[in-house]
Amino acid sequence: MGRGMNLRHILVANVFFAPFSYGGATVVAEQVAASLIKQGGYRVTAVSLCARNDLAPYDVIKSQKNGIVNYLINIPEHRSYGQIYDNPEVTARLAELISALEPDLIHAHCVQNMGTGVITAAEAAHVPVILSVHDFWWLCERQFMIRLDEKYCGQNPVKIENCKGCVDNFWAAKTRFNHLQGISKKVALVTYPSNFAKELSEASGFAKGIGVVWENGVRPPEPEFFEKQAARRASDQRVTFGYVGGPAQIKGWPQIEQAFAGIKTGKFRGLVAEGSRDKSWWCERQLRKLPGAWEIYPRFEQHNMDDFYAEIDVLLFMSQWKETFGLAIREALARGITVIQTESGGTVEHGAIRQDKLIPIAAPPERLRAQINEVLHSGRRHRAPCPVVHFRDQARAFSALVDQVLHDVDCAA
Repeated sequence: MGRGMNLRHILVANVFFAPFSYGGATVVAEQVAASLIKQGGYRVTAVSLCARNDLAPYDVIKSQKNGIVNYLINIPEHRSYGQIYDNPEVTARLAELISALEPDLIHAHCVQNMGTGVITAAEAAHVPVILSVHDFWWLCERQFMIRLDEKYCGQNPVKIENCKGCVDNFWAAKTRFNHLQGISKKVALVTYPSNFAKELSEASGFAKGIGVVWENGVRPPEPEFFEKQAARRASDQRVTFGYVGGPAQIKGWPQIEQAFAGIKTGKFRGLVAEGSRDKSWWCERQLRKLPGAWEIYPRFEQHNMDDFYAEIDVLLFMSQWKETFGLAIREALARGITVIQTESGGTVEHGAIRQDKLIPIAAPPERLRAQINEVLHSGRRHRAPCPVVHFRDQARAFSALVDQVLHDVDCAA
């Protein structure tokens, strides 16, 4: 399809996409796609995965939501180690779709389980690719650089020779690492949500020289949010702490439990958000031993997140690993919510929290307890909302990257 006066056609590749959504990278993929269409000049199609026993392996089905057509490739349950990151059957389906759809550019997001074939197929069709890195899948077969003992790996740079203690088959892991390093050189541009993610990836040999920081956006508060927040604060004078994440060590819940165990007052509330689809993360008995009034808040999505954030005054973000971004932190800051957080990679690059307030990973619970007590003693629940990047801003920034890539392609033709 030629460009000129026509709409630019972007094919978005992500492991999940509406109507079957899951995870922060999917939120980014969907919201940016919707914002591109809304701002005009773009047509967006999606390709993602499903796993259905009623369909033949690698069948393609077509779905649509909010004006975006989504082609889902049905992957079988049992696949080899190599097929997780480079699956010839998936690559063939992607090549067929690219041939039929004739996109101007492919935007690849999280491609675990889909594999690198989207880049291979795009190269064969002479379609440029912007690759967006959201986590450490491209460097670590465990995706988040979390070791078997549930502690953060801490390599910087990542060297595959140091991964022997974590992987089942070192030579398979090395083959994977080398393949991903090589395929990264075939894309036009790589985006990262933070300087931390970019610097670690490039220091580890990934896509050197073609990376840019493209900060993730967040959904802004609805116009009535602050009225709802003020009404709740007026009706209940207790400080309310909120936690979004499971009870795992890597997300810092044990540190939170230990910190609150030493709090001498019970005059506060705590909400833990249920993030699982089957309500398996939390049960009431886990929370009864803690001081204060703790409740489980039902799982929420982008469209109703304001209901949760209107209920809390402080977000506890005690991640024990170096994350690439920290979406919940930005959502809270945009809504005038105090954040207590660890010094966890790209999550701190918003600049809204003083350096001396960041809690080091693996710090004793006293560090967190001191900040909890500070909030409780002051009783201060209001802070000014912080300016953060919204999805519409992120889409505009992406549009500029598309301009750059397509201009370079035209000049090279």
